[in-house]
Amino acid sequence: MSEPAPRRRRWLAVTLVGLILVLGGAVGFFWDDLQRNALDPKLPFQTYRPPKAPDYAQRSAWYLMPTDPSAVGPGAPPADIFFLSPTTYDGGEQWNAPIDDRKGGKQFQRAMAPNYAGPFVRVGRIFAPRYRQASLYTQMTLREDAREARQFAYGDVDQAFRFYLDHYNKGRPFVLVGVEQGGTLAERLLADEVAARPEIRARLAAAYLIEAVAPADAAPIAPCTAKAQPGCLAAWITDLDGDPSLGQSPLARAVVWNAHGELETLNGRPALCFNPILGETSNAPAPARLNLGAANATGLEWDARPAFLARQVGAQCRGGVLEITPPKSGAFQRTGSWTDRRKVPPFNLFYADLEADALSRVATLTHR
Repeated sequence: MSEPAPRRRRWLAVTLVGLILVLGGAVGFFWDDLQRNALDPKLPFQTYRPPKAPDYAQRSAWYLMPTDPSAVGPGAPPADIFFLSPTTYDGGEQWNAPIDDRKGGKQFQRAMAPNYAGPFVRVGRIFAPRYRQASLYTQMTLREDAREARQFAYGDVDQAFRFYLDHYNKGRPFVLVGVEQGGTLAERLLADEVAARPEIRARLAAAYLIEAVAPADAAPIAPCTAKAQPGCLAAWITDLDGDPSLGQSPLARAVVWNAHGELETLNGRPALCFNPILGETSNAPAPARLNLGAANATGLEWDARPAFLARQVGAQCRGGVLEITPPKSGAFQRTGSWTDRRKVPPFNLFYADLEADALSRVATLTHR
């Protein structure tokens, strides 16, 4: 005797729902792996043909530069800022981004420039080169191919910095700013082009490696240990206090340069940790009442000054990582796609702190 049709339909419906739940759970469990796999170029770097090299004599090879970079007019700020962008290229097809990547360029203009170059607008003229940056995927794996892609990006940055020094600097004080991947590249610039050349080092007001790791036992220049100290290194990578979504320490996948110009893991070595609220490399706590002002400048015009929200976060260095208390305002929450949430945040919790810090170090250097 056959099973009644309504009962069979109910059984099929329950089975289908169960399969959907199982598949949904499996996709959710492996979602990160699926996303990473989609960003993998899936070819050896040795056989990879990178995009065309930039020509830094052309304005199109720079994200930002003064209208007349060769001349310093009246009323110009007292220094120059050489700014290296964080990652904006997701990957998928290439190990390294073309400098005219449209999506990455829009993300730089909309979020990265106003939040991370913005704090330095009152400090100096901004020079921000485009470079064939390594993709976001290269920061998710320790494969040799990924390291080679990041090492390759340094060639562009080195060329841009040399061109800036030879054609635009004119002997002026300057500040070196690198964010995330740009910070890693800036660390090597310090070793190769600044520390090794006394006449250049004498003009360095400060170097800020934001969301980047520098080894404490082999820093290219002396760390910043006091406010207004010129010619020093401020490097830090953050961790949100009590945020379980971050999983392992941000130092777990950190890579630094060795003496042969190759990237290697930190492998338990101590990392520098500068506290932007205190203005020094220190393990002392900085309560939120000292935070001069966070800003969410995403989407603002380049010359628009964002509104500051003071006392948003407290911060303290522990084990080489800057731990930050959760921001008080909902304006400082990560949003966007899976890839966007793995890049630097589209806001700056230390915007006003960095502006004041850089101004004081430039003032000390120029006074000397």
